[in-house]
Amino acid sequence: MQILDSEQTTRHLPFERLIPALRDMFVQGCQVPLRHTHAIDGGPGASGTLLIMPAWQAGGRLGVKTVCIFPGNQARGLPGLHSTYVLSDAASGKPLAMLDGDAITSRRTAAASALAASWLARADARKLLVLGAGRVGALLPYAYRAVRDIAQVEVWNPNAQRAQALVERLRADGFEAQVSQDLQASVRQADIVSCATLANAPLVRGEWLQPGAHLDLIGSFAPAMRESDAQCFARATVFVDTPEALAKSGDILEAVREGAFDPAATAATLEQLCRREHAGRKDQAQITLFKSVGTALEDLAAASLAYDAAQGAQVRQA
Repeated sequence: MQILDSEQTTRHLPFERLIPALRDMFVQGCQVPLRHTHAIDGGPGASGTLLIMPAWQAGGRLGVKTVCIFPGNQARGLPGLHSTYVLSDAASGKPLAMLDGDAITSRRTAAASALAASWLARADARKLLVLGAGRVGALLPYAYRAVRDIAQVEVWNPNAQRAQALVERLRADGFEAQVSQDLQASVRQADIVSCATLANAPLVRGEWLQPGAHLDLIGSFAPAMRESDAQCFARATVFVDTPEALAKSGDILEAVREGAFDPAATAATLEQLCRREHAGRKDQAQITLFKSVGTALEDLAAASLAYDAAQGAQVRQA
């Protein structure tokens, strides 16, 4: 069994290859049971969530990701999420590789947002606002740059030092980047607003979204979490990565509870967009919203891409 560490997994998942790999997997389809979710009591200040996410294609690959989410880790100077991924042969169960699940999760998450934006963001979108400067937030400008000509990036984060550190990294990579000093003003000016936080109260207000904006909500993968208010859903055409988002996301559940959104009004899933069963954005003034909670389908696509690339690299070196 091959072992790919964080650096190796990351190296084999460039966004220009990962985004098409996700699109192809959504078109092909695979078996994705509902994820297992377990609350973990790790002691005072150490409560977390364990996710177990399997997926497979008959005669193809089988993968299982385990994810440990501990929001209190920020106080310990640790990432809030840790994960591992085991890839196997679906015909025999033979283990093929163990990969860094953190790299897979963060990169496929950013790639899925960019994939959705390839249909939902305006073609002339240039200004990106990122809420969150963590592992996923730091990748979003690079993922979006693979599908749109992103030139300006603003970063908002509760910890200003982390926001500044990301801005400096983005500037070194050619982005015109700055720290957002006024979240409301930044949202009003952004073509794309992408939220990658562990917030449990609204950060983005629907009244701030300008006509033609695209709102990408990545956090809020559980009922108690929320990054947007109900007005965001009332004003926008809503898309989701999978139907599971309608039952799991606090953003959606609260918007429904407040009477601002009817799940039946969901325009399309990411699978439907990839299969061209829905055209996506209809005009320049439309406000679009993409709510994702993640799916093991994306993990399987990313793990398979990284494994195949690693195998190819070994062949070339032989």
